Amino acid sequence: MIENTIFNNLVFNEEFARKTLPFLKADYFQNKLDKVLFKLIDEYVTKYNSIPTKAALIVELDSVSGTNDDEHKMLVDKVNEIKDEQADVKWLVDQTEKYCQDRAIYNAIMSSIQIINGNSQDGKGKIPALLSDALGVSFDTHIGHDFLDDFESRFEFYHQKEKRVPFDLDYFNTITKGGLPLKTLNVALAGTGVGKSLFMCHCAAANLMSGKNVLYITMEMAEEKIAERIDANLLNEPMDMLSMLPKEAYDKKIERIKNKTLGKLIIKEYPTASAGAAHFRHLLGELKLKRNFVPDIIYVDYLNICMSSRLKYGSNVNSYTYIKSIAEEIRGLAVEFNVPIVSATQTTRSGYTNTDLGLEDTSESFGLPATADFMFALITSEELEDLGQILVKQLKNRYNDPSHHRKFVVGVDRSKMRLYNVEQSAQDDIIDDTPLFDRSSSGERIKQERKFDKTVFDEFK
Repeated sequence: MIENTIFNNLVFNEEFARKTLPFLKADYFQNKLDKVLFKLIDEYVTKYNSIPTKAALIVELDSVSGTNDDEHKMLVDKVNEIKDEQADVKWLVDQTEKYCQDRAIYNAIMSSIQIINGNSQDGKGKIPALLSDALGVSFDTHIGHDFLDDFESRFEFYHQKEKRVPFDLDYFNTITKGGLPLKTLNVALAGTGVGKSLFMCHCAAANLMSGKNVLYITMEMAEEKIAERIDANLLNEPMDMLSMLPKEAYDKKIERIKNKTLGKLIIKEYPTASAGAAHFRHLLGELKLKRNFVPDIIYVDYLNICMSSRLKYGSNVNSYTYIKSIAEEIRGLAVEFNVPIVSATQTTRSGYTNTDLGLEDTSESFGLPATADFMFALITSEELEDLGQILVKQLKNRYNDPSHHRKFVVGVDRSKMRLYNVEQSAQDDIIDDTPLFDRSSSGERIKQERKFDKTVFDEFK
């Protein structure tokens, strides 16, 4: 029995005891004598900060109340049967964790039955919490990073290559140090019709062709409309020509794409404001179960028209709190499923005509940029439209210095829903890599002082 193995190692294996005692509970043991013995060991370790010997346990048994003579004799026999056994600690900890999880779920179900039958003082509203707590049982032994003792793992972290999902646009790779890291929320800010969906469709198509599994969640346009945009991008055909493409030619182009990639692209539509992180979590489970599909990156088109799984929008919840809640839930989903999530948000009314957007132009909630890891603005103007370009401005960047390549342009072919790299000459008048401090009033003052010092020094020579 696993209980006997647990007791053997609690007494003879200090490493196992230290790793499991913080998570073990007397309620996990079904037998009354096992509960008593565990409490005895747990109290001893808490009091003396060392694991007890068999002799110490037998002595401590004399002070245990609530047991009769027969039970006391059985407890003494149980202690005498404890033996030193060799077992792999990692395996044993995993098995003990599984045992505790199973027992926690069993106890929660039995308590729920008692509540349903009216044999408990707790109301039915406590049942979800009981089950949730039971399902959340886990042995998390990490209690913090010791700065001085854990320096080797920290050094390895500095030199390990972080897994990222790269762009096919050079300057986006430059400012993100090679692409989007896992477990992150990345947001494009733009006005209506500027190119939020175009950007996400282009990136989704590029990810697919690089062999990635892509999930595109849309709540603004129909699945077919998103697929049409990606078709135009991948087939290199204007959108208005897709309906005129012969079936045979269309089939050949799609077959050519299939042969060029091992990735998959799933597009899922939800009605506007009717789905949120909880629905997306269920969708990911269904895709893994039914299609064996696990995404490498997720696009959500777009964040503001999702719903919160925690809050209900109404008189007591303002837009700041509501949108921030959605952003936190979506970012939590990225962490849970170990993927980058890309989404978008609208500008304010004044930001729509602004050609130099800032974080303050984010509509509805400033809590969104506070939550996002990477945020950038897509800006257009008549001049840029004539040149077939979109201006990109970094607003927030946790991956790199946002003052490096703060602004740059990418080419855009709206008919084919495609973005592309432009020649370096197009960037020359836009990119300013001068550090922000140097451009500030203090930076200018220090620069002038240095010029003065140099002039005095030259005259002295």
